[in-house]
Amino acid sequence: MPQKDIPSFSQLGPSRVHRLVQYAFLLFFIYAGVRFYFYAMWALGETQSFVSRPASVEAFLPIGALMSFKRLILTGRFDPVHPAGLTIFLMAMITALLFRKGFCGHLCPVGALSGLLHRLGRLLGIVRPLPRWAALVLTVPKYLLLAFFVKIVLLDMSVPALEAFSRTGYYRVADTKMLLFFLSASPTLLLILGALALGSLLVPGFWCRGFCPYGALLGIVALFSPTAVRRDPETCISCGRCDRACPSGIRVQTKKCVSGPECVGCGECLGACPVPNCLSLRLGWGRAARKAPWGLWAAGCLCTVFLLYFWAAASGHWNNNVPPDVVRAEHREIRSLQHP
Repeated sequence: MPQKDIPSFSQLGPSRVHRLVQYAFLLFFIYAGVRFYFYAMWALGETQSFVSRPASVEAFLPIGALMSFKRLILTGRFDPVHPAGLTIFLMAMITALLFRKGFCGHLCPVGALSGLLHRLGRLLGIVRPLPRWAALVLTVPKYLLLAFFVKIVLLDMSVPALEAFSRTGYYRVADTKMLLFFLSASPTLLLILGALALGSLLVPGFWCRGFCPYGALLGIVALFSPTAVRRDPETCISCGRCDRACPSGIRVQTKKCVSGPECVGCGECLGACPVPNCLSLRLGWGRAARKAPWGLWAAGCLCTVFLLYFWAAASGHWNNNVPPDVVRAEHREIRSLQHP
């Protein structure tokens, strides 16, 4: 039987590469979540079968990472309790600066789920593009949430307060507390999650565009990125395919340069455009910008993540290395621990 050739990277195209990377990281985080569940059950004494703790779950502690980042800047000390959380925060910041919001577009599992719901909504024919005024209003809540966290963490908390909080039992078991919160979800939480899922079916990027403060921060950082999608108005046929493909609901066909804070650097618009070179990835600013390979965003994000991971693992900034007996002792009173 004739063998089928394996498609090369360039033959896959921007959309397929984006989704391949995105779904691979989604599967990884599902694996890490399942592993963390069994670790937590051991730590809580529910089972005697020990499972090592996957440090990558600290990606779901962004507020703790923001506190750790402030302490790192002011004192030069890396967080010893949740070091992977701070490392992942640095990954996200660097990818935003260099490759727009590439962390959101390629690596975030919530972004991947949002994209799946968006595509399901398109398949069902229920996606509703928002009017321009409504799209602007939708972005407001995430900036209000970001402002709130910036105030309480970056402005109000002193270094001694940060140090004191990092030594509390609550902070040391914050990841397990988060797991228990979702495992015992209240009707209110389920209602909120259901509303967000429904919103994501109807409106592209509903959660990411409207309510993610992490995405709001990365969007501000991405404003300084040297990479952006540029459109050639002379060759554009105004087919609207780029608009429909964009998971952030950006009206690509009306812009010369897609450089706003909502672009997640996914390249879906590049893959959807039927006119060669009408949309292209550019590196640089203004007239100095030059055409770059469309795979720069995905490859750049992956290189940033793996380089920082290997640095963190080699330098002791990934695992907290807490002895098993200490872990179990810290988890004995976890259900009675309250936020300081």
